Amino acid sequence: MDEETSVLASAIGARVKQERQGRGWTLDQLAESAGVSRRMLVNVEQGAANPSVGTLLRISDALGVGLPSLVEPPRSKPVKVTRNGEGAALWSSTNGGRALLVAGTEQPDVVELWDWTLAPGDRHASEAHSAGTKELLQVQGGTLTVTVKEQSYTLETGDALSFPGDLGHSYANLAKQPARFTLAVFEPGVGAGHKENGHKQESAGA
Repeated sequence: MDEETSVLASAIGARVKQERQGRGWTLDQLAESAGVSRRMLVNVEQGAANPSVGTLLRISDALGVGLPSLVEPPRSKPVKVTRNGEGAALWSSTNGGRALLVAGTEQPDVVELWDWTLAPGDRHASEAHSAGTKELLQVQGGTLTVTVKEQSYTLETGDALSFPGDLGHSYANLAKQPARFTLAVFEPGVGAGHKENGHKQESAGA
């Protein structure tokens, strides 16, 4: 991991451990609830792992907090400014693609705001999120292909798309130029025991 990734991993690990211990949970209890291995959870808490977005979502759901709560300390003020380039980089590709979580709200109704860049050839597959999750995105540049439950949509600059995030979906850049898009994710009722259909094990790279 580079220095930036290492700092973020350590911060996430500290937050996960704090939330887990605050609930009086053992590592095994959280691992079982989140559907991740104990070894993965230990590595996350120690800041020794660079977990995927899917793994972080499972852990945050199990803890009953939103993903934004794992990547930044609790806020003492209602207003938070994230300057350009200061978002939490939670995904990157070998081609240079990157996903930054730039803003978010706290539970129970969590909204995440993402700034995504996909390099040519990049593809990010996401498992189905918890029931009731909605996603909205707008392409800021390039061409983006979004697949929702085997149906694909090609979007150009300025195009927007909304879809149920509780279906399996992926974002891909099949063009020769980088694609950039803004993504908002709405996950209602976090921590309210709303995960009717559980989580699927994610594939490598998701």
